[in-house]
Amino acid sequence: MEKVHLLTLGCPKNLADSELMLGALMGAGFEVTLDPGDAQVLIINTCAFIESAKKESIGAILEASEVKKRAAGRRLVVAGCLAQRYGAELRAELPEVDIFVGTGNFLDLPELLRRTEAPESRPVPYAGAAHLLPTMAAPRVKTGDFFTAYLKISEGCNHQCAFCIIPKIRGLHESRTADDVIAEAASLAAVGVREINLIAQDLTAYGRDLKPPSSLAALIRRIAQVDGIRWIRLLYCYPNFVTDELLETIAELPRVVKYIDMPLQHADDAILRAMKRERSGDALRKLLERIRRKVPGVALRTSFIVGFPGEDDAAFARLMDFVRTEQFDRVGVFTYSREENTTAYAFGGQVPERLKRARRSELMETQAEISLRRNRGLVGQEIEVMIEGSTPGRGTRRRGRTAAQAPEIDGMVILKGEAEPGEFVRARVERALSYDLHAVISGAIVN
Repeated sequence: MEKVHLLTLGCPKNLADSELMLGALMGAGFEVTLDPGDAQVLIINTCAFIESAKKESIGAILEASEVKKRAAGRRLVVAGCLAQRYGAELRAELPEVDIFVGTGNFLDLPELLRRTEAPESRPVPYAGAAHLLPTMAAPRVKTGDFFTAYLKISEGCNHQCAFCIIPKIRGLHESRTADDVIAEAASLAAVGVREINLIAQDLTAYGRDLKPPSSLAALIRRIAQVDGIRWIRLLYCYPNFVTDELLETIAELPRVVKYIDMPLQHADDAILRAMKRERSGDALRKLLERIRRKVPGVALRTSFIVGFPGEDDAAFARLMDFVRTEQFDRVGVFTYSREENTTAYAFGGQVPERLKRARRSELMETQAEISLRRNRGLVGQEIEVMIEGSTPGRGTRRRGRTAAQAPEIDGMVILKGEAEPGEFVRARVERALSYDLHAVISGAIVN
């Protein structure tokens, strides 16, 4: 029985693919190990969204190739977006890699590992876009904390944002059937999952391609009926399709956390048009006002790109004013990455890297001040927290999250008191930092 070690890079959608890959491998008789030195097969599931992600992926491949050298017969597999996008080039440049599998054929990995031809004769992912839509027929090996899970409800994207390569890697949008999604939600709940984070390239596109058509709102109404699930979270909502039906559903259902992750990318009218995004900053302001009116107390997370071609000082100042005015709960900021085969690659007015980094720092500092003020407003209040575990280096403290904190990307709550991972507690906030809260556990929450 061969052992495999799998490293996942990139977003939670990539993690969902990795868990399917592990399911296929274990079903074929392979064993999973957390120690790369104990593995006969090393797998890197890569990201190729932006330049920094590509560099991280290449670095991980080179590190794994060094591990490969330490044992005869050990094999190295490169999977995911980087393999899909650059498979042929990588095979020529990285002869130490034995197998490449992309975003559309990673379930073939058990068969490919059993084949004996030389690496240079093995196929690479076919050129173009591809994805595999998860189904309950494909076993999944869940990784990470037992009490939280990502649930991918669709794949691909129909938008043509000028900066984004994802549709050319993953292909057009395709929804899973609602019955299949509900079956997976129920299976996750049965093994102790309390929080389900819905993910997709475009979450709000869910159901429009089904026969008959459906909607994200209709889907989450069904997920909310699954016994055992306490929190349902929506990640990656596209602004154009945040409908009143969806907002009313979020507001009405107690199990759906009042949290919306909705990347807006910019707020300057000319930049938004060049990005092929929303019509105007004013349209975004109206959307945000509608969301906050329909879902009182909603936590809003967004992300922005600074340094997009043509972003002058005035355009960046409009973005800064927008952030100061709208007072988001969470903001992520990326510097524009010039990606070949995207529309924006050929744009004039490219912004120097140094200026991009300076603008990112300025925006992040401004948001840190906003986040601190918002968090200070919680001091003295009692909040609901899901316990994740112990705080590293502080064994007497527990670590958790509120409903307004998504896993991995938002802050945490550092707690005094006793509670076990996966439990929900009430806690009184004593101190606030820009992203984290300090609190004391005041009682358990049943259910």
